[in-house]
Amino acid sequence: MDSQSSKLSTRVENWVQITEKAEWQPRDSSGSFVFRDKIWLMGGWFTSYDPCPRDVWTSLDGRHWTLVREVSPWKHGDLAMTLVFQEQMWHMGGWYNGCLRSHSASNQVWSSLDGYHWNQATLAAGWSPRMAAGTVVFQDKMWILGGTANYFFGDKTSLRNDVWCSSDGQTWLKVTEHANWSPRAFHQVVVLNEKIWVLGGGNYAPSHHALNDVWCSEDGCHWEQVVETAPWSPRIWFSSITYQDRIWVLGGWSRESGNLNDVFTSKDGKHWIELHSEIIWDARHEHSTVSFQDKIWVIGGHATRLDNQVWSLEIGKPE
Repeated sequence: MDSQSSKLSTRVENWVQITEKAEWQPRDSSGSFVFRDKIWLMGGWFTSYDPCPRDVWTSLDGRHWTLVREVSPWKHGDLAMTLVFQEQMWHMGGWYNGCLRSHSASNQVWSSLDGYHWNQATLAAGWSPRMAAGTVVFQDKMWILGGTANYFFGDKTSLRNDVWCSSDGQTWLKVTEHANWSPRAFHQVVVLNEKIWVLGGGNYAPSHHALNDVWCSEDGCHWEQVVETAPWSPRIWFSSITYQDRIWVLGGWSRESGNLNDVFTSKDGKHWIELHSEIIWDARHEHSTVSFQDKIWVIGGHATRLDNQVWSLEIGKPE
């Protein structure tokens, strides 16, 4: 065990609540990232009967938030794929739930330099309409991995395990139609050690299943299963980031466990340790997580109720 892992396995690392009530309305399933030294939050979910929010917010410190735009031109604000690439913010795919009878998934791609003005890179990308896919920047390209075409009314045929990449958001290359990992949504994808990592996920309705497997790839086409069952329990709707050269898995939900507030970390995707905290956010799912100012940030989410809390955790590097 390396010195950082030893430290994390023995010490209690407590979270700090930055604010109990941010300026934006409580929500989950938002897009989030760090861009130009600010945290950005956009869209999300309020209820299954109301249109999803299309607002954009930003913060320099996680405590004070500024509304950049109240209604963005993209419509599918729930479970969209968002990231930063080529000094622009990107909003891709997503789910529109005007009500349970009026819904759709998207394969539109939008980009922005400031969060207010949005340009449509393509009305219909090469990949099929979807939400809750994995998204990363890898080898100077944007990548879309898996996802689902239908939230409430789909079945296993709605789930995807295809992999796509693009250098401009307009033209997309299908790297593989069927990756080795099973079709899934609500999973997490990160980049570490020049590899793409796919973590957990599964499906919600009409048939629920949750996974805790870990896969990696050096090219997005050829995949290796690192572990079939990680120490963290099977889950969907969780978050994952890379921080201090490690993969982190935070919270989530499964039908068997309900909401979770555990935190696991790994340097290689195979060996995991659980972070111990006496002070931590309430168990939740579909929260936003970013690495910002050398801290981990947990933002919003569904903790039995929707909230607009912001929490952070700073872990000192070993001496």
